[in-house]
Amino acid sequence: MVPQAGQGTNPPNPSAPTMRHPLRLHPDSTCDAIKRVDVEVERVGETELRLRYIAVGKVADLLLAPPARPERKDELWRTTCFELFVQEPPHTAYREFNFAPSTQWAAYRFTGYREGMMPATEIAAPRIDAQSHAGTFELRASLEVPNLRNATRLAISAVIEETNGRKSYWALAHPPGKPDFHHAVGFALDLANETPK
Repeated sequence: MVPQAGQGTNPPNPSAPTMRHPLRLHPDSTCDAIKRVDVEVERVGETELRLRYIAVGKVADLLLAPPARPERKDELWRTTCFELFVQEPPHTAYREFNFAPSTQWAAYRFTGYREGMMPATEIAAPRIDAQSHAGTFELRASLEVPNLRNATRLAISAVIEETNGRKSYWALAHPPGKPDFHHAVGFALDLANETPK
């Protein structure tokens, strides 16, 4: 996580249009409660990202953490959690962000693929809002990401746990094999034009 500024990058747009992208269910996962998960991404200014995760289905069958203080907490991914990974090629370092329905959150830095993990203490608390509607659960997150550049690539994913304890794994793209949100294949969204690779 710790993206660094590259040379020759274009200055970011003051704002970019919001676009919606589907998250794909991992081929080895099954989910009866949710039939689709989408995410909307908006870049605002030079450093702000706004995300809106939309899960459509039987919301009553989702295991959702109750509201809590909006503070840092580890291991949010062990239950329903929405995730964002930010990388600036050609650097292999990246940041991971976890957003929970409880409004708790986490931010980590990695020096490379699953290497050098440490808390990203430079990240300020994101603004998180979670709401359930008829047939839809939405989580909105707004956060400041230092060194956000046009070259930045995003990996966006979600862990969905049902009330029966079963978990499913959703992402923009999945590598072969078991679910792995850290894999390079997952960095499928180019922030320069918000178009999946």
